[in-house]
Amino acid sequence: MADVIGDGREAWWWVPSIANIAAPTAAEINAGVRISQWMTKDGASGFMPSTADAPTSGKESVFDTATNGRITFGDTILRFKRQDAVDTVYNTLTQDTPGNLVRRNSLLAATTVASTQKLEVYPVICSLRGRLDQDDNQPERFQVPVKITAPPNLNAAVA
Repeated sequence: MADVIGDGREAWWWVPSIANIAAPTAAEINAGVRISQWMTKDGASGFMPSTADAPTSGKESVFDTATNGRITFGDTILRFKRQDAVDTVYNTLTQDTPGNLVRRNSLLAATTVASTQKLEVYPVICSLRGRLDQDDNQPERFQVPVKITAPPNLNAAVA
């Protein structure tokens, strides 16, 4: 089997409304905005789940045992390059705006959304965006922290 190369094969959408996050429709996703086209290379961070240990050892145990506890995500942040004229992302992802982040991997980012494609769907609310410090030879950038407001579906598929 050949490795799947990820370059150019990660797309993110901001979708205001999804009826069923396990099976969003192509129409719902296309009603959103493909925001990854304006993301920096490190444009999405903190979206790796971490499962806490829930100890199961008793008083008389001689070995520490555990089972899965709560699942958390790190500091979920999106980073973007500012755009001149109409800056769609900057104007859309404002503080307290609820919506869904949809992530698709393994297909070229501009590939049309179609039935059965595998996705991750994160219900979120935007926090206060902030400008990043200006670096030499870089476009202006800003970041939007997001809070995950309900359990995401990491195994969704387009209906």
